[in-house]
Amino acid sequence: MSSKEVKTELKSAREAIKNKEFKEALKHCKAVLKLEKNNYNAWVFIGLAASELEQPDQSQSAYKKAVELEPEQLLAWQSCVHNFDCICMCWQLAKVWQQLIQLKEDDAVDKAELLQLWQEMTQLLSDCLNEDEPDNEMQQHLPQEEARLKKACESMLSHYPNQSYPLEVLCSHYLKAGILNADAISCFSRLLDLAPDCGLGHLGLGTKALQEGRYKDAIKDLAHGLKKMSCSTGWYSLAEAQFKVHGYSDSATSCSQGMCCLKCITIAIQMIPDADKDEVLVALKGHAFLNKGQIDQALKSPLCGEYYFLLGQLYWDMGEETRKDRSKAHTHLLKAAKLDPNLGCVFRYLGHYYREIANDRGRARGCYKKAFELDSEDAESGSASVDLSMEQEDMDAALATLESVIEKATPGSAKWAWMRRGLYYLKVGEHQQATADLQAALRADPEDWVCWECLGEAYLNRRSFTAALRAFAKAHQLQPSSIYSLYQAAAIKQTLGKFKEAAAEYLQITAQQDYVPALKGLGECQLSLAKGRMEDCRDGGAIDLIQQAIQNLFRAVELRPDLSCLWKLLGDACTAVSTVSPNRAHVLVPGPLAGLDPNSQMHVIVCRCYARALKLMSEVASLWYDLGLNYHHQARLPCSTEGDQNLQSLVLEKSLQCLKKAIMMDCENYSYWNALGVISMNKGLENFALAQHCFIKSIQVEPNNVVAWTNLGTLYLKKDNIELAHEAFKIAQSLEPLYVNCWIGQALIAERVGSYDTMDLFRHTTELSTHVEGVKGYAYWVCSTLLDKSNRDSELYRYNIVQMNAISAAQVALSKYTERIHSDPEAYIMLGYLNEHLQLKRQALQAYQRAVELLQSTSSAEELAFALGSYGRALCTSGQWEEAVHVYNSTPLQELSDLTGLALAYCRAGLLPESTSAYERALAVASTEKEKAYILTALALLQHLQGNIDSAKTLLFKCSILKEPIPESLLCLCALGLVRGDATLAAAALTELLKQGSATGSVVEQRCLLTCTLLALQGNYSSVQREVSRAVHSNPGNPSLWALLSRVVPQFYPRKANGGAVAGHVACLSSMTNGKRALLYSGVNQLASGRHSGEDRHRNALKTMQRAVLLCPDDPAAWAGLMAACHTENTACYLSGSAPCRQGLEKTLMSVVSEKGEIERPLAQTLEGWVLQQAVTGLMLGGQLDQAEALCSQVLNVSPEHPAVMLSLRQVQCQRLLVADAGTVLPDSVLEQLNNTVMMNPTNLGAWHWLAEVYRGQGLLVQAVMAYRQSLQLASQLSLHSGQVACLIRLALLALVPCMAGVPGNNWKDLVVEATTEVLKLGSSPMAHLFQALLQYMTKMAARETRRLLERLVYVSSQDFPATLVQVASWYLLRHLHAKNDQELINVSTQLPHTHTRWMEYFSGAV
Repeated sequence: MSSKEVKTELKSAREAIKNKEFKEALKHCKAVLKLEKNNYNAWVFIGLAASELEQPDQSQSAYKKAVELEPEQLLAWQSCVHNFDCICMCWQLAKVWQQLIQLKEDDAVDKAELLQLWQEMTQLLSDCLNEDEPDNEMQQHLPQEEARLKKACESMLSHYPNQSYPLEVLCSHYLKAGILNADAISCFSRLLDLAPDCGLGHLGLGTKALQEGRYKDAIKDLAHGLKKMSCSTGWYSLAEAQFKVHGYSDSATSCSQGMCCLKCITIAIQMIPDADKDEVLVALKGHAFLNKGQIDQALKSPLCGEYYFLLGQLYWDMGEETRKDRSKAHTHLLKAAKLDPNLGCVFRYLGHYYREIANDRGRARGCYKKAFELDSEDAESGSASVDLSMEQEDMDAALATLESVIEKATPGSAKWAWMRRGLYYLKVGEHQQATADLQAALRADPEDWVCWECLGEAYLNRRSFTAALRAFAKAHQLQPSSIYSLYQAAAIKQTLGKFKEAAAEYLQITAQQDYVPALKGLGECQLSLAKGRMEDCRDGGAIDLIQQAIQNLFRAVELRPDLSCLWKLLGDACTAVSTVSPNRAHVLVPGPLAGLDPNSQMHVIVCRCYARALKLMSEVASLWYDLGLNYHHQARLPCSTEGDQNLQSLVLEKSLQCLKKAIMMDCENYSYWNALGVISMNKGLENFALAQHCFIKSIQVEPNNVVAWTNLGTLYLKKDNIELAHEAFKIAQSLEPLYVNCWIGQALIAERVGSYDTMDLFRHTTELSTHVEGVKGYAYWVCSTLLDKSNRDSELYRYNIVQMNAISAAQVALSKYTERIHSDPEAYIMLGYLNEHLQLKRQALQAYQRAVELLQSTSSAEELAFALGSYGRALCTSGQWEEAVHVYNSTPLQELSDLTGLALAYCRAGLLPESTSAYERALAVASTEKEKAYILTALALLQHLQGNIDSAKTLLFKCSILKEPIPESLLCLCALGLVRGDATLAAAALTELLKQGSATGSVVEQRCLLTCTLLALQGNYSSVQREVSRAVHSNPGNPSLWALLSRVVPQFYPRKANGGAVAGHVACLSSMTNGKRALLYSGVNQLASGRHSGEDRHRNALKTMQRAVLLCPDDPAAWAGLMAACHTENTACYLSGSAPCRQGLEKTLMSVVSEKGEIERPLAQTLEGWVLQQAVTGLMLGGQLDQAEALCSQVLNVSPEHPAVMLSLRQVQCQRLLVADAGTVLPDSVLEQLNNTVMMNPTNLGAWHWLAEVYRGQGLLVQAVMAYRQSLQLASQLSLHSGQVACLIRLALLALVPCMAGVPGNNWKDLVVEATTEVLKLGSSPMAHLFQALLQYMTKMAARETRRLLERLVYVSSQDFPATLVQVASWYLLRHLHAKNDQELINVSTQLPHTHTRWMEYFSGAV
């Protein structure tokens, strides 16, 4: 077997050992040994496998063989020592280790690694010496091994003099072996010199001191050493030293620490003569037996005081039965007290007996006091003595005891004393001192949850709510089952106004148990939250909270019906419902609370609750006050019959009597006087003298009474005493500037005197709070200001309406008002009007509808007619024309607004004759020239809709000659001229329109759009973009103009497409409304400029169109733009040679466009045709002709007569014929069929261009020219500037190709000149200049004019010229210069940045 096979077998053995297949490993190792007997690894593996197979002899012999073969290797030595603990092997291994250390030192390795090796070697020798049960062989070698260990440690110290590890090993060995010779003492001392806090050194010196009889030094050193490390021999030595100095208790403690208590005491008793007669030792031995659980042995001890105490303690701990048996615990404790009256623990247990069994508090207190006097460290006796003293109201004795303990206490001790003194101070009301004492108690035991609760109480009593909350939270954290700490935390949060958090914690408590305080607090929190929501007019949420509060308070009442406060709170919760509208106030009341009548009114239930509370506590004035207010609420309910009115007067009288009763009980309460005054002013009593007296009396009781001052001002205002009312309201404002009622009073005064500050005052009331009077007053003034069209330019209007955002503020406030009050038609009318101004059509319609429903049940015909007119206007705005006609016809049709609204509804509903008739009736009603002008303009539009163009013109001209002409009539006249193609009429109307002065707002955009349309109609395409740019420059803050600029650029000036994209981006940033559409325009500009992701990954047409679709997912144009952007990306991929990544989207996007096509049918059909053509083009570009043809056929099955689809199908079929056989000549019949298909799409420029390309490909250049001329004629008819340019450029290119090929004749040259000249007439065109330059090059290559034309294209700084165009011009310029051998200019031209590298190399080589 070769060495390779040996390695294979060893590897197999290693894998077998790794997989715990030890028998298989032995086979592989034996196979190795057959051919290589001295293989070290094989013997080691055999030893390891045999050891795992529990064959120790074979394992040991294998390891020995491996050691003999290579004694310097550590692996076999370590395995041998770990498995067999052989001391001789340890030494041999140590020798090997020492050799290894020598090798490492020679190699100059890291000192840390050498130190590790030294420590392992010394630890190995120490482990060998410290075997628990050494055999005879090991005992014979112990002296030698000890010397070797000492030598190794000394050697290590010589190398590492600052390391204490070798000394620690030696000291540990000396302590375990009990060696205390001079070498050991020297070792202990040296160790302490290196490490003064080392426990081994102190234990060694202490043991030596014990041996020499220096017990105090021994106790000191041993105690210090045992603090650093625990050692059974050390505890034994300490117990022995303490015993020698008669410290029996300390000795017993040390024995228990060392787990050798009974052994120590037994040894001590055996060592001391007459130890059985020593009561202390005997008692200590009995205590040891007791701790061991050996009760029978403990009972055999002879008589002594401590013995009887231990026996009594034993009986006490045995249970309740032995405690009550006087012959056992009590008798033995008394005997112990008689035998040893200085034993304090006896009196402590006697105190326990008298307090718990005999129920003799006096004796118990005396025993505890005696025990504490005997042992001042006895905290249990001291605390029990103080507790009993406080229980017996002997506070002086308790306080004296506590102060005596606290004076002697060190920080962090005497917790019981600190805590009890803190509770004492808490009881007597000294909260600051109580807090300090309880904090001191917590320093002793920070985990005492009871102490934390007491500290929380102290903080709470001194009004430190945040600190109290933290204390109770800590207590709850330490004791999660404590209900009290959680309840107090919730109560504090309720006090701090954190009602939501407090309610959550109350719910945690009530989920565990029916805790009445928690139920009460939960109800209060829910009621407070409900009131907060009511202030914000969130009545639905408030009713839900009131419902929960009633349920929780009723649960509490069921548990404790004897508590008046619960009935009072239940009454308050039911009373709170009265604030909400009756339509929303649906509250489920528990059956027992509702009584026999399940349909009981809420105010009746409230009376029952307050009556029950008064039955329990009839002398509480606040309950009479609450009952009186409830009767007052009942009296304010609407009544429909005379009997109800009589009942209302009776209820009002009851309210008056209840308030008088409350004042008789407590005449110093200002709220009672104020309430009595309010009731006295109520309709039915109207005792204004009594009311004035009550308000003045309330102010006298409490001068800072803002409510009474406000009510007094209201009384004066009701009596038309404006000055006194103003003074009263002014005082109320100074007392409480945030009280809304006094501001409402001042606003009413301002309204009455006609002040300009009225609206501002009402606005301020809505900012302070949602009050029904303030909200309605402010909404009234906002609507009145909006209705007055004459003040729109005034400073007052701009401030009150625009700057103060009055419409939105009034609409929000009035929405809250109508949420609560559902029966006010005036409020709904104002709300509808404000919603109309905010373009909230659906909300306005609902508001007007509700107003009509309310007014139909009243007799106010005028208000109903106004509401119906407004309702009809809202229906028109929302597109419900038939319903609007019905509503308008239900009005008297006497107002101009109703007649014009009806006419508009008829018009939009398609009833044009009826609309004309209505407008004629309105014209007869119109009173001003301006109104007549508007009606005439509307009639002109109707005539235009009916096709009566001349009548429309006549009416519009008639409008323009009125005394008060309106711009709308001129606008319509201009639009009519544009629609009819009458540029003269449009220009004249636009001129008159522009004479009317500068425009603002949307009028600027309208005028600009009309001007641009007129310019396009006149054929002045280059001025279109300039006109919009001029308007943007004059109105840079108008986003509509930016959007218009972005819209016209790709159509009329595509060279500036990058600028158009920027304009659309600006419009998008300026206004979200215009920005949605402008984003689409920006994407179209990016498509026009060819910006794809290959050029810019972040700003490209695809990204922009994706954003447009995201913002306007229902806009089919946006989806069509996205389709075009995907096509652009695929085209760019094809041109760059990479695979397109957006294939297969054509059909999906086409279906989306069809689904979203909610536009006029002609435009929708055009868009669908374009999208189909785009999809087909994309499929054809990808070579998917079958899918393209299938798509066209599929659409034709749905729309057989669709010309655009037929065109796309023919294009696909033609492409299939051309691809099938390159150079195929199409038959005349096919060409005729293609021509007929294009003729079916006469307005499709792209179709004519495609047909021209087919003709060109077939070599039919004349037919191609005719097709291009046909498309040019079509573009001119449609006024498509970009279409005309495209046709002319294609025609010029078609004619240029024969010229470049050298075809004789001037026809093609003339055609190039003609086409390019026409292009340049329409505007600047770099392509036209290039074609002219190329024609000149082919005609006269060496002429100076050739160089001039080419240089005009090459030497340009503008970025508008396409790079490809400039490169082509550069190529021909270089060829021209090369022909003229002009080397200097060639060098200049080749240095241009756009010159291609290949061209430079070519011309350099040519020269």
